[in-house]
Amino acid sequence: MNKVKIVTDSTVDMTPEEFEYYGITMVPLSISIDGETFLDKVEIEQDEFLRRMNQSKELPKSSQPAVGTFLEVYNELGKDGSEIISIHMTGGMSGTVRSAESAAGMSDAKVTVYDSEFISKAMSFQVIEAAKMANEGKSTEEIMQRLETIRKQSSLIIVIETLDNLVKGGRIGKVSAFIGSLLHIKPIALLDGGVLNPVSKARSQSQVVKFISKKFKEDTQGKQVKGIGFVHANGYEMADKVRKAITEISGVQDIKLEATTAVVSTHTGEGAMAIMYYWD
Repeated sequence: MNKVKIVTDSTVDMTPEEFEYYGITMVPLSISIDGETFLDKVEIEQDEFLRRMNQSKELPKSSQPAVGTFLEVYNELGKDGSEIISIHMTGGMSGTVRSAESAAGMSDAKVTVYDSEFISKAMSFQVIEAAKMANEGKSTEEIMQRLETIRKQSSLIIVIETLDNLVKGGRIGKVSAFIGSLLHIKPIALLDGGVLNPVSKARSQSQVVKFISKKFKEDTQGKQVKGIGFVHANGYEMADKVRKAITEISGVQDIKLEATTAVVSTHTGEGAMAIMYYWD
């Protein structure tokens, strides 16, 4: 049986140590801000990116990796006859998965491209599970079946602290943002079916905690929670309050809070936080 190798992109929130430990290849997206372009997770740190984003009049733009970049990676990894599973951020927010599919069609290697329909830690649940199974010698078919299950049994809830990026991106008018800021409105959205859907608005951190706690209980009641992850874009305080509530409900200790990538921060703006979890 051929060995299976796992490829993903930089919108997955994982540490360099995790990529190395599981033997996962990460292909970075690029991000342009004030006329300069950087490779996400490689050439710019989050603090520097957030500072520049807040000073910029225009929203930073992210770009998927070129087809040629994916093709190079696939051909190199497949030289020894290995099969490849390439797991990527939701096609509802980026052309990355399309770029990967184009390269897969040209590659000499056998490449299966998979739209995770998620980003960040929610995507990492799929990527890490795939890598573990590949390292255990499981087939592409077995791994793909498991990915389908995880994708169906995952939830991502995001809370936006500031409406600035929605204005810059043309998704909301300045007047709406001004009113929203006056009322301290924090939009809450679910990443569902690969796209962000607004589901609620909170006016305080306690309302955020209440909404997320209720949703978490509904999703996981009578089920086994397999993983929980938190990320933020300088939104540590709110994320920490939610984390404490989820720790109490779930009994899961040592839930980490991590800074997210520049690409994700572009969509959310500074102060945002997200919780992701999956269950069996």
